This record gives sequence, structure tokens and C-alpha cells, in this order.
Amino acid sequence: MGPVSLLPKYQKLSTWKGDLAKMTHLQAGLSPETIEKARLELNENPDVLHQDIQQVRDMIITRPDIGFLRTDDAFILRFLRARKFHQADAFRLLAQYFQYRQLNLDMFKNFKADDPGIKRALIDGFPGVLENRDHYGRKILLLFAANWDQSRNSFTDILRAILLSLEVLIEDPELQINGFILIIDWSNFSFKQASKLTPSILKLAIEGLQ
Repeated sequence: MGPVSLLPKYQKLSTWKGDLAKMTHLQAGLSPETIEKARLELNENPDVLHQDIQQVRDMIITRPDIGFLRTDDAFILRFLRARKFHQADAFRLLAQYFQYRQLNLDMFKNFKADDPGIKRALIDGFPGVLENRDHYGRKILLLFAANWDQSRNSFTDILRAILLSLEVLIEDPELQINGFILIIDWSNFSFKQASKLTPSILKLAIEGLQ
């Protein structure tokens, strides 16, 4: 058997190093499969990542009515990924994010897991978060609506617990790319429980989750 050329291996290694050099610190820790998924499905291009982020940041001046409390690269990147790198759409989502908090200040006071209302809701499984992801890499959140004990948890505290859970989970860049699934089981949800879901409460929830 003749000698085997190592040239193809070196060529492959050289290509891999070239691709690695293109990655910014914002993609550090992502698997090669996830980076490729971001490129194909989200239009994420490491060569222009910082330019994309800066274009969104430059739009902030157009909304002086909103206090943008965080504008670092990693934070803005979340919104670009959520809108497949359409800068205008990503900025609109960023503005909505801070405007929602600005309009609902009470909801975000002591917005931590040790807040009594949030802690109670989390203990009661609002939401439940499965340890394993689905085959697309998405995190799965579960809500069993019939388990809502109105004597223990207000709907606002449940919503705050859900939003906090999403806030923590979205720190993971893999989940920014792969996403989430929120499953709500309405089985045995009573009329008495439903009567607490007023239009204003539902509007608050929908806007917050969006």
C-alpha cells in the first residue's frame, strides 16, 4: 500500500482556521453546526456582524422618548437574531422591549427570582422548563393553566416569572439562534380561572411575550 497524502487534511485544517478567524467573540462557544444554522436561517455573517450591530445602535437617536438602558453588542445581537438580521425590524423590537418596560415599571421592580411573587410562581411551575431540548435545539417551556391557584399567585406574578425565565434563558447564544417553544395546556381550565383573564391583562401578556 502506497503512502497516503496528508495534503487534503492540511487543506481542510487551513479552511477551518480561516473560518475560525472570521468568528468574532460574539460567536465564541457556539458549535460549528449552530454557526452554520445562524448563517443559513438567520442571515448571520461574522464578516459584517459588528457593522450590523452598529447600524441598529445608530437608530437609537430616532427614539429619544425611550430610555435604552442597555446597548452593548451582545444585547443588540439578540434582537438581530430574532429578526433574521433585518436591522430596521431588529431596532423596532429593541425599542418595543424598552418601551414595554418603561410603560410597566411596577412589573419590573425587584425583577429577580427571589422576589416573593416570582419565587412562588416558579415553585408552582409557572413556567416549567424541561431539562432537555427538542431535536431542533429549542428549549421547551410548559404551562399547565389548570394548576393556577389564584389564592397563591396573581396572573401578573406568573407573567413576571415567565418573562424572567425567558430573560435568563435568552442569555444563551445557542437559544438565541435555536429558539424556544412555549406549550400551554388548557385542559380543565375553569370558567372561574378564565374570568380573571381580562382584556387588559391579556394585552399586557401578549405585548410582554412579543
